[in-house]
Amino acid sequence: MADDTIEIARRPGGEVDVAGPLDDLAVALLKRAGFLTEPTLRGLWVRLPFDMGRSWENERGRWAAEMLGAARYPVVLDDSLRPTSAHSPRTRAPALRAAPPRHR
Repeated sequence: MADDTIEIARRPGGEVDVAGPLDDLAVALLKRAGFLTEPTLRGLWVRLPFDMGRSWENERGRWAAEMLGAARYPVVLDDSLRPTSAHSPRTRAPALRAAPPRHR
């Protein structure tokens, strides 16, 4: 990864955060996508809220990467945040079930 690249990744603990050089515009775009900022001794920690679900985190991570890319930032999105292939058996739609009857 180049020194000027912004990386959005899921870390070993499951959290999704951002690493790399962030200016005010990049931080504003990340906040728009749902990321939080926390001051640290080393600077700023930019992350998604914890325990929001993988699909929500994946959606927000992809959205942030798209916005940063549109603003011409070099960005790398972790593979775990990318959608799987539409033909993959893991993405097969669940079978539809009838709604349970309503009892009065």
